Amino acid sequence: MGIRSFFAKPFAKRIVKQHQRSHAQAVQIQENWLKENLKKAEKTIFGQAYEFDKIRNYLEYKIRVPIAEYEDLKTYIDEMVLGSPDILWPGKPAYFAKTSGTTSGAKYIPISKESMPFHIAGARDALLHYVHHSGNAAFLDQKLIFLSGSPELETKNGIPTGRLSGIVNHHVPGYLRGNQLPTYATNCIDDWEEKLSAIVGETIDQRMGLISGIPPWVQMYFDRLEVQSGQKIGDLFPDFQLFVTGGVNFEPYRQKIMESIGRDIDVVETYPASEGFIAFQDSTGEEGLLLNVDGGIFYEFVPTETYFTAAPKRLSLAEVQLGVNYALLMSTNAGLWSYSIGDTVKFVSLNPFRIVVTGRIKHFISAFGEHVIAEEVERAMAEARKAYPDVQLVEFTVAPQVNPEKGDLPHHEWLVELSGHFADKAGFQAILEASMRAQNIYYQDLITGKVLRGLELTILAPNAFIDYMKSQGKLGGQNKVPRLSNDRVIADGLRAFSAN
Repeated sequence: MGIRSFFAKPFAKRIVKQHQRSHAQAVQIQENWLKENLKKAEKTIFGQAYEFDKIRNYLEYKIRVPIAEYEDLKTYIDEMVLGSPDILWPGKPAYFAKTSGTTSGAKYIPISKESMPFHIAGARDALLHYVHHSGNAAFLDQKLIFLSGSPELETKNGIPTGRLSGIVNHHVPGYLRGNQLPTYATNCIDDWEEKLSAIVGETIDQRMGLISGIPPWVQMYFDRLEVQSGQKIGDLFPDFQLFVTGGVNFEPYRQKIMESIGRDIDVVETYPASEGFIAFQDSTGEEGLLLNVDGGIFYEFVPTETYFTAAPKRLSLAEVQLGVNYALLMSTNAGLWSYSIGDTVKFVSLNPFRIVVTGRIKHFISAFGEHVIAEEVERAMAEARKAYPDVQLVEFTVAPQVNPEKGDLPHHEWLVELSGHFADKAGFQAILEASMRAQNIYYQDLITGKVLRGLELTILAPNAFIDYMKSQGKLGGQNKVPRLSNDRVIADGLRAFSAN
């Protein structure tokens, strides 16, 4: 047993007990964070505009402070980017996390000196919960790889700016630095394919214990390793014991990832965001991710059916219910206030508070009022894959076809990249269709009423999603293809890579 794994176990026990205590008083802790964050920010430009000093409780807070998306705060954030202090949070941000926006170009999410430690603690605590519940800490003595964005940061008027994963890379604890791969120079390579080749070269002969990253890009890494070594990943890395992932629902990728590894290994899912570290898988035996209730963030939850109304219903943690889809709002100790990060979540446990991510509030299909969400299409895909276990899913996305060829009814198009033997497109498509009809009554009614016809399955050529992302300049890093779109932009781009 190495020194890291030896000391990890008692530390893990302490951290697990700390989270258990937090969840025992989660509602009070949440109220405390709201009050603390409001108090610290009451003299900021935003705090004065919304009279933070007069807010005494959550009811008064939601009356005074509206729901905000990035565009609503952009004027304030633009001032912060120019170097102005005391705008949304006291002083200047410690960092800006730069993300890709669909309507506003690049987004700059502030990270404060107060919020940064919670980004690190969230990832750390996910690993420590695994250590505590599994008893396995040996992976900490082997090499660890985090497939991430470049840690090379630019500056915006003196404020370091870059991808969240690159920023976090600068804060990896010292006791893990000696085990971390790839090297800093390799991590700074901009071109993803060049970077991937360098990572393969640096890791192929190492004793890898933990691998972390977004599944599609990890799969590319595995594919390169397998081609170069001629071995399954689990044989190439016999000490590989833990896969840590986040950013997307892992289940659609599980089968292919495990096939590449050649054996089952433990998986820990996390829910990090530029706005804050939201949740992590605290137990491999329980559904959902443990909400990070004591992480500098006050959460609000808006039932999705009210989100786009004139008066969205806003709930605190004390008011949530099991099985309801909520849009997630965050008020953070970096100065984001009732900020909608765009994700939808559902509680699967209230003691402790555990959630699953069900999709994106603006990523749905409702061209005809069907309001299909990501959770539904992912469940349908899981049922189809279960019926065809030899077929491995690489990636998929769904979009409406509103203007089909003459004489055809509108329908949903599923653009799917698969690997493995596949000869029964009709059968696979039928299972998807049956599942969607069973799950979504609006979709079923539209089919019955002959407003829509059944879905169309478009099989894409190998590497279609990679080639499409490359054509968009979004290959690698933290980039993801939306599971659902309400328009044809992505679908029409992918059709160029159709294998039908």
